Amino acid sequence: YEHAEDAGVYKISDDLALVQTVDFYTPTVDDPYIFGQIAAVNAINDIYAMGGKPLTAMNIVCFPVKTMDKSVLKDVLRGGLSKMREAGVLLMGGHSVEDNEIKYGLAVTGTIHPDQVLYNRGARPGDQLILTKPLGTGIISTALKAGAVSESLLAKAVACMTELNQKAAELAIAAGDIHACTDITGFGFLGHACETIEGGDVGLRIRSAAIPIFEGVRDLAETGYIPGGLYRNRNFRIEQVEKAPSCPDWIFDVCFDPQTAGGLFFSLPAAKARTLVETMRRAGIPDAAIVGDVTGDHPGRILIE
Repeated sequence: YEHAEDAGVYKISDDLALVQTVDFYTPTVDDPYIFGQIAAVNAINDIYAMGGKPLTAMNIVCFPVKTMDKSVLKDVLRGGLSKMREAGVLLMGGHSVEDNEIKYGLAVTGTIHPDQVLYNRGARPGDQLILTKPLGTGIISTALKAGAVSESLLAKAVACMTELNQKAAELAIAAGDIHACTDITGFGFLGHACETIEGGDVGLRIRSAAIPIFEGVRDLAETGYIPGGLYRNRNFRIEQVEKAPSCPDWIFDVCFDPQTAGGLFFSLPAAKARTLVETMRRAGIPDAAIVGDVTGDHPGRILIE
């Protein structure tokens, strides 16, 4: 485990390694079953981001048993189990503690060939960058607490957050020559993008107009429904990012929005990028897009135009 990878990798033999991750958090939606689904997807996706195959999981539960009906917990666990089954993951057990606030997630174990691990570093000059899901779930979740999200936008966000990155990972691996890969979660798009080049000899050039963003997020952001995590992400990484005048302020903000169960973000040779995006869209990943490229001009920094 190095350089803030999405999961730890332990080599067992020349042709087998374990991939392990853990993730749990507080609800981002009101429906407990959907919350369970999203939390499970959020954890399992870290295995896909490393190029691995998830196999087993353990539930992690914090629950206010004295103040919340146990039926809520049952629905959360059912939601999580539904996504584990979809991913072919076997639930082995888990652990629960009493807490003042409900939290749920998974510890997930998968496998991979040691020579096929996808690390978040390794992007090469001339590579193009692909993002597979739209941004804006943090802003939507914040606005949801104020009752400011339309049913249609909420439905789109939920569909996105409950979508496993399994298909996207399989298609990317099949395309080959993936030089760097991560998934976009709590640190936001630019936060995780910074991790891929930090201390390295390459930089990224991002085209703001190409970034997939949920329709309706602009209005929410400009109205002021900004999660605290967005400010923290921006403050932490702002020295690594240069914003060109051509990049709208609201898109720049959205690029730091903390995501839940976000898409894959990876680099590969430019000659393969367009074909892979078209393949992904035909396979039911409609928001997959080329959002930029890798350059040697400004190592360790990102220019968003």
